[in-house]
Amino acid sequence: MQSAAWDPTTYLRFAGERGRPFAELLSRIHADAPRVVVDLGCGDGSATATLAQRWPDARITGVDSSLSMLEAAAAHAVPGRLEFAAGDVGDWCPDEPVDVLVSNAVLHWVPGHGELITRWAGGLAPGGWLALQVPGNQGAPTHALLAALVASPTWAARLAPGDDTVLGCAAILDPSGYLDVLTAAGLSADVWEATYFHVLTGEDPVLRWVSGTVLRPVLARLSPIHAEELTAEYAAALRAAYPERPDGTTVLPFRRVFAVGHRAA
Repeated sequence: MQSAAWDPTTYLRFAGERGRPFAELLSRIHADAPRVVVDLGCGDGSATATLAQRWPDARITGVDSSLSMLEAAAAHAVPGRLEFAAGDVGDWCPDEPVDVLVSNAVLHWVPGHGELITRWAGGLAPGGWLALQVPGNQGAPTHALLAALVASPTWAARLAPGDDTVLGCAAILDPSGYLDVLTAAGLSADVWEATYFHVLTGEDPVLRWVSGTVLRPVLARLSPIHAEELTAEYAAALRAAYPERPDGTTVLPFRRVFAVGHRAA
């Protein structure tokens, strides 16, 4: 997982757009009365809190590696019912069988996460559910333009050494790959993809979108002055790739991949 600090305020500028895939992922989980529910990569906890609303009798735990996100999540905690804990999803192991395990928009930061999903599936209780969603937009201009900048001679020389997950694109599987992983783990699988067309407003809205995600770990490896220079260069490229429409809005297509697995009771 990336160590650069997450900023809940920056990430949640587009809370509505980011929350919709989570809601659509949950709509495919048909658990009636789960006892143990875990949200891996819970972020600020606002989405995790909706799990408590859906399953009021469940004991729900949100896990995240970002202390700043967990500080924000604490506002949603309900002792004994909804709690949050620090942890890396790559190392997490359940203390008891899990009835519903959710991982939303985090596994693209974890290389080789197919093996991780298999391990999680092994921790499900009979009748348990495993649901995940990952961004599938690594070929989009948002990522391609940033990757080109990072690889250019000027910026490659300025960036401190980092691993190949810096753009969060080393670990994505095709939808068929998630289907194979879930079924090989003994689960029935429901896998699909969707492309959202987000209509954004304001100045440099696509830059503001990526500032909370893919741009964050890149800037963390630069000095402040170089971070400002790269941001300006990247912003100009994004404006050309995502031009403002006559009505003043900017459209950002965003592909996401969903996978839900169910263990027989």
